[in-house]
Amino acid sequence: MPFDDIRRPGPERGAHERAINLPPAILWIIGLNVAVQLVREFLPPATDEQLVLQFGLVPIAYTGELGGDWLSIIGAPFVYQFLHAGWVHLGVNMLSLAAFGAPVERFLGFRRFILFYLSAGLVAGLIHILSFPNSADPVVGASGSVSGVFGAVLFLLWRLGRMPSLLPVAGIWIAMNVFFGVFDLTPGAGGAPVAWTAHIGGFIFGLAALRLFMAPNQTV
Repeated sequence: MPFDDIRRPGPERGAHERAINLPPAILWIIGLNVAVQLVREFLPPATDEQLVLQFGLVPIAYTGELGGDWLSIIGAPFVYQFLHAGWVHLGVNMLSLAAFGAPVERFLGFRRFILFYLSAGLVAGLIHILSFPNSADPVVGASGSVSGVFGAVLFLLWRLGRMPSLLPVAGIWIAMNVFFGVFDLTPGAGGAPVAWTAHIGGFIFGLAALRLFMAPNQTV
């Protein structure tokens, strides 16, 4: 299956092609993330801080003595993917999603891509919890999910013969995340904890698990 086919314009495009030519799931994800950030701009600082504490991913909430707030316990692994440390953090993640996500969504389709994206964020969050089980710092952001999308697009490029080997690119990307994470240099983090192990976990998930989300008759 040529990589060009994944990105080939559908019949609805052409003369009426959208100005922003991104597939619908990515547009919805970007729109939702931007909407959440806009709403937070109008919240009182104390309320916004409480929102992050309640729905940011806090490892010790899962590894320590579980509190009674089951809404946070169950919701945080999903909601944290749509909270960000600021506009720069949000912008970096959404631009990365737009850059790498289009061929992956066109390959998987709308629903399967949404499931893949959220699953990458869940796995990334789990890796962070396992890496820092005693941390009480809330982690927010779509970086783990986007890292999964990046891993998936690399896998597609490799399987379709556009990349001779995954190892050099994957090795450099993992090394960069270790470096930026250890030294807290991630763009837009704004002093927030950098969940670099979550980035790596999401990336490896994207490389390894893309096939699990393919349609039964789909090959790559």
